[in-house]
This record gives sequence, C-alpha cells and structure tokens, in this order.
Amino acid sequence: MTIHDNAPLLTVRNVRKNYGGKAVLHDVSFELKKGECLGIVGESGSGKSTLARCLLTLSGWDEGEIAFRGEPLAKASRAKLRQVRPQMGAVFQNPAASLNPRLRIIDSLLEPLDQRRGFRPAILDGVPPGREAAAAALLELVRLPASTMGSYPHELSGGQKQRIAIARAISSAPAFLVLDEPTASLDMTTQAAVLDLLKDLRKELSLSCLFISHDLAAVHFMSDETMVMRNGHIVDRFRNKELFDDVRHDYTKLLLEVFQE
Repeated sequence: MTIHDNAPLLTVRNVRKNYGGKAVLHDVSFELKKGECLGIVGESGSGKSTLARCLLTLSGWDEGEIAFRGEPLAKASRAKLRQVRPQMGAVFQNPAASLNPRLRIIDSLLEPLDQRRGFRPAILDGVPPGREAAAAALLELVRLPASTMGSYPHELSGGQKQRIAIARAISSAPAFLVLDEPTASLDMTTQAAVLDLLKDLRKELSLSCLFISHDLAAVHFMSDETMVMRNGHIVDRFRNKELFDDVRHDYTKLLLEVFQE
C-alpha cells in the first residue's frame, strides 16, 4: 500500500496491554507521520518499552488497534507480518546484545539482508554487488571505516558497537525506527556524536522514529514532539518548542524533573 506524505505512517488507537491481570498500557492513542520523530519520556515502569514492543509486533496487545501504512496489525496473518516487520527497525540501549560475539561484524551487519534473499534496499543503489561492498556502504553511512567489517564485537568500543547496531537496523531500509534509550550506556561525548548521527540519518532516509529516553535534552534534540507517559497513560503531548514557553505544561515540567533525578 502506498502512503501519502500527509497520511499517518503509524496509527495507534486505544491500545491496552495487560500483564498478569494488571494493565500496563491504558487506551494509548497517537499518530506518527512519515519523517516525524516522536519522543517518549516517563519514569521506569510507565509503559514506554512495552509500547515499543507492541508497535514492533514483538508483543501482542489486548485491546485497540495498531495500523502501519493503513494496514491493521492486530489480526494480521503471519505472511503479512513477515512483510511488515522488515519495514520496522529498532536500536536498543545495549548494542552488544544485538551482536553475536562469535560473528564478525560483516556477518552481524548483513544478517537482516541475508534473511531476505534477493532483496536489495534503496540505500544500496549504485553499490557494487557482493557482501563486502554492501557492508562497506552501510559502515560508511554510520561513519565507520570499511575495515571494521572484519572485527569482532569485543574489539570495538561501545560507541562503535552502537553504530553497528544502527547500521544493522537501517540495512533493510525501514520506514519506522524505534530508538529505545540508544545512548544511555555511552559516555557524554559519544552520546552527542551518536545523536548527531541519528538525526542526520533520520533526515537523509526520511525515517519516522519513536525516541525513548530519560534524557530530556536528547529527546528535545531528536524529536519534533514529545509524549509523556505515566503508569501506562499518556499524560501530555506537545511540540518540543512549546515545553518551556507554555505555562500549561508546568505539570509536565515537574514530572520530567522527577524522571531525571
């Protein structure tokens, strides 16, 4: 299905999720358009990561609807989900967890493409055929030298591993990317460099992103809008430039101060 530029890429309507009889998501609703980045902040246990897993179809939900490119996912067939999932990517807090320590970087990096034989993403247009050429092009996108492809994860720094995780996430040219605390495990200097990279890639690839973080400065830098979650509820949503200019968001400012203590 072709999506118009002004149509939502992702639509979430009244999503509820229960664990052990306890609701962890309460009637969550929002839309995300092509190229937009929505930041999500909230205290631990507020439902941020649970929501991300539902959006990626890694976890089911009990009520409501999630639609991607206008296609409802709640009752989608396995064949439909196999078509949808490559259009979504994710980068998590611990990059080492997404990299097999026994595999060279080239093999971890190209695993998503290896699983889709015959598929060649648009980001590799003009790149010569062959695994090494594809790996070099992906490494260049995340500002790493081609020589990195022969390394093993333990030979790389945390920042380098996170760049590999990012390259792996975009290798299948997804339209939607979940960034779940992607810089939380990095030092301040490396955090800034990785955030710059993510922002550039977002613009270059027209990615729609969900950016989850406890770091309000990072969310403000990356996102167009921010959504605040508490106890599974959305308690506020605002354009980022409004937060410190509008007295109506005093409650949200207080919550954010608490989250970052």
